[in-house]
Amino acid sequence: MNSRQRRGVILLLLSVLCAFAAFAGVLSVISDVNSKVGPEGSAYKVKSDVAPYTSLSARQFEKISMPKRWLSDNAVTDISEINGKIAVTQLRAGSLLQNDMIVKRPALQAGQQEIAIMIDAATGVAGKITPGATVNIYATFAGERQGAPAQSKVIVANARVLDVGKLTALEPGRDSKANQATEAVPITFALNTLDTQRVAYAESFAEHVRLALVAPGSDTTIRPGDRTYTLDKDK
Repeated sequence: MNSRQRRGVILLLLSVLCAFAAFAGVLSVISDVNSKVGPEGSAYKVKSDVAPYTSLSARQFEKISMPKRWLSDNAVTDISEINGKIAVTQLRAGSLLQNDMIVKRPALQAGQQEIAIMIDAATGVAGKITPGATVNIYATFAGERQGAPAQSKVIVANARVLDVGKLTALEPGRDSKANQATEAVPITFALNTLDTQRVAYAESFAEHVRLALVAPGSDTTIRPGDRTYTLDKDK
């Protein structure tokens, strides 16, 4: 083997050694990255804004993968966790879904029924009434005969709110009453049979139906004489 051949062999060996060294360096970098990042897990990203107190479904979220070490302890990693739950706050598009963003939807108790009615958004809801809240339901009626005073009645006391729907624009001319609402929100209540009938009657025949939020821990007792109000009581 002449000197030129020996140099070629040496260069070839050096090339092989450099290739092995480069390969070992890549493996070292990958191993270092894996040691810092760790295994990946599933999480769920909000596709588009979700309004508070909205019932949740899987199509509102996108499954993504990210290192488990970067996931918070309350991150939702199983989409089935949203079943029967609602958003407790505004969910922004692109944010990761967390357990503290959702709550279980209030459920019916034995002997109760669900009833939903449209409530004037301006005078009856004002963004303060949420699922699980307790409200008094008021209805105002015109006098039963000519010259009789109008009345305001507490139709149902301490009604429990199950769900608050989306703001809905009412169709023009839908209602012939004066000062009709232009926007309303469907509110679902959990009521016994008699109270359900009272609410249905009020929605059909009352001039207006309004809600009054009851503060937690307050005295909710309403005396029989206080359930009906007429203006002449203040005279």
